[in-house]
Amino acid sequence: MSISIQFAPDRGNAAALVLPIASGGNDRIAQAGLDDAVATLVAGAARAGRFEGEAGSIAEVFVPAGDEAGRVILIGIGDGGEAAMEKAGGALVGRFLLSGLTVMTVDFSTLETPPSGKAVARFAATATQRGWRHDAYRTRLPEKSKPTLTGLILVGTPDGTDRDFMGADAVSQGMDLTRSLVTDPPNILYPVSFVERCRELEALGIELTILDERQMAEEGMGALLGVSLGSEKDARLLAMRWNGKGAGDVDLALVGKGVTFDTGGISLKPGPGMEDMKWDMGGAGAVAGAMKAIATRKAKANVIGVVGLVENMPDGKAMRPGDVVTSMSGQTIEVLNTDAEGRLVLCDVLTWVQRHHNPKTIVDLATLTGAMIISLGNEHGGLFANDDSLADELLAASRASGDLLWRFPLSPAYDKLIDSPIADMKNIGPRGAGSITAAQFLKRFVDEGVRWAHLDIAGMVWADKPGNHHDKGATGYGVRLLDRFVADNFEG
Repeated sequence: MSISIQFAPDRGNAAALVLPIASGGNDRIAQAGLDDAVATLVAGAARAGRFEGEAGSIAEVFVPAGDEAGRVILIGIGDGGEAAMEKAGGALVGRFLLSGLTVMTVDFSTLETPPSGKAVARFAATATQRGWRHDAYRTRLPEKSKPTLTGLILVGTPDGTDRDFMGADAVSQGMDLTRSLVTDPPNILYPVSFVERCRELEALGIELTILDERQMAEEGMGALLGVSLGSEKDARLLAMRWNGKGAGDVDLALVGKGVTFDTGGISLKPGPGMEDMKWDMGGAGAVAGAMKAIATRKAKANVIGVVGLVENMPDGKAMRPGDVVTSMSGQTIEVLNTDAEGRLVLCDVLTWVQRHHNPKTIVDLATLTGAMIISLGNEHGGLFANDDSLADELLAASRASGDLLWRFPLSPAYDKLIDSPIADMKNIGPRGAGSITAAQFLKRFVDEGVRWAHLDIAGMVWADKPGNHHDKGATGYGVRLLDRFVADNFEG
């Protein structure tokens, strides 16, 4: 989706004119510079359709345009704030993506109270995000199901909109990478090909470090490699470093679970729905997308993103329930369920990034537990943290970005539920508090004095219905959140 931003209120010969209308602002239709007859028709259609300018509401009117029919479209922007404008941008493209229109002109100059440049930028960015599609594997898509809308022309925009949009568009580009990774099938996307897809980040100035299985074995990463034993696809560790402040220590480490397909291993999942497990690398996808976003906008922060990439398959060589593996930290783990594999991947990645990069703050993201979906559905990701200030920063970033989080507790009472009689710990606890005991497991691999948060995003990376920023399918969840978190807390 191309976006053209113009300060002058020059509509040209717009085949589709979009007029933003604030709540209760239908009287502005008369001041929109339309022909009297057209203005009367549009105002009447708004009344008939009970359109009152609520954020995301739409009224469409066909009007004479020479030998053709033009369109005047009213889009509600509510109070004109960033959240309302974001909702409006997504609703507009969601409605007209397949409409036959190719370009729409959105005129902000007729509003009585102009929105801020940041608000208009979020309108445009959300429009771009909502227009994302992944049709690479469709060979017989009906014409009426093919997207036609390719661009928006925004006219009469406030000063600074173009500058604000550059940052917002960087996030959109990061989300595109995340959603492509999450959407691709597991015969196309596996650990090695995930790494190859991320090589595009080098052109942005991101330094890549790649560990193969031999190198990970030398590091003692027995937990991560244990998950990979049953697969024909070799595991990889991928580190992506952005030095936005120049040489020096990293300010922040982002860690992602990258299980490119999860059968459950020997603890095999049920067949129905197993195809969804291609997106069990959603945490790694979010980290890669966030790294692209912050590098694209040249964030003034030193950030490293590290992802553990494996495929969890059943095989004669696969890890068994009852096995004991030794993690890179030296701690031993009794594996009671091979489908609780994500924490085995993450624990070794956490240890690796602390030993080699010494971050003071770590945030990990993972589609870790089905229990999180039972708790929160598809409305919030779960947040666990060993530091209240870090939790508050992430919650603030979640509210500001729209990638919502909800905090859960950590305590020794839950920690004892994963004690093992034969090893340092077991990889699952009882059925109750399953998401919490998974977080308690990870906490054991965080060094003293390191601020750490775990985001369980199991219900957020894939959607069965369209949303404001996405159609059905991959959502790109986590990129907006992490970009905002970095901008608000690690850039001077």
